[in-house]
Amino acid sequence: EVQVVESGGGSVQTGGSLRLSCVASGFSADDGSIGWFRQAPGKEREGVSCINFSDGTTYVRDPMKGRFTISSDSAKNTVYLQMNSLEPEDKAVYYCAAEALDTCRSAATILPIGYDYWGQGTQVTVSS
Repeated sequence: EVQVVESGGGSVQTGGSLRLSCVASGFSADDGSIGWFRQAPGKEREGVSCINFSDGTTYVRDPMKGRFTISSDSAKNTVYLQMNSLEPEDKAVYYCAAEALDTCRSAATILPIGYDYWGQGTQVTVSS
């Protein structure tokens, strides 16, 4: 059974930073993907970033490019989302999701439908 657990959310002021962590247990990462998503109140869940373990490529959607970075630590079976220069518009519940296939292929296709296993989410609040 695959379990996905996120952590690291919190409250920061505009311009602050947070690092989210995602541990996917029971998940074989050799050819799979991990994606980060977020959902703000009243809005649809949107893709943020992803990593493709088959070739190590990473993608970040344009609104977050230059501010957010995705990385992984295979020894800890953990994927990180480093978020810098946070803005009030970044306030949302952030979700990590895992998929056994190489779903992560471009920034434009970081879509919830491409991922089967989801964490419970972690709240990120940015105050102005």
